[in-house]
Amino acid sequence: MATLPVFRWRLAPDGYATRRQLRARDLRPGGQDVAAQLERPRHRRGPLVAYLYRIDLAKPVRPMTPGMWRAHEAMMRARRTCPECQTDAGYVIPPSLGMCVTCTYPDPHASEGST
Repeated sequence: MATLPVFRWRLAPDGYATRRQLRARDLRPGGQDVAAQLERPRHRRGPLVAYLYRIDLAKPVRPMTPGMWRAHEAMMRARRTCPECQTDAGYVIPPSLGMCVTCTYPDPHASEGST
């Protein structure tokens, strides 16, 4: 088993990219093995490691099928639906709240009539 080349943070040569960098170019690793790694030193812990892939071996991102779009839309709809009032909040409900902001922080003056 050959050892991977290790580069310091921000000093990788041209021709290598992380998964995120590949995705920004509409590419994916395409089954290739990790070609190198970046290491960023940290205090009191091990270094941060980022894996690099060769750009010339990367393949185009597969297009979304209609079924994948339907599944994605259903997943996002579930993340936007408040379990308390059952309405679409229009945003992804924060897991820390567990319900929409309106249900979490009801307006105490909303139930009073105008006088």
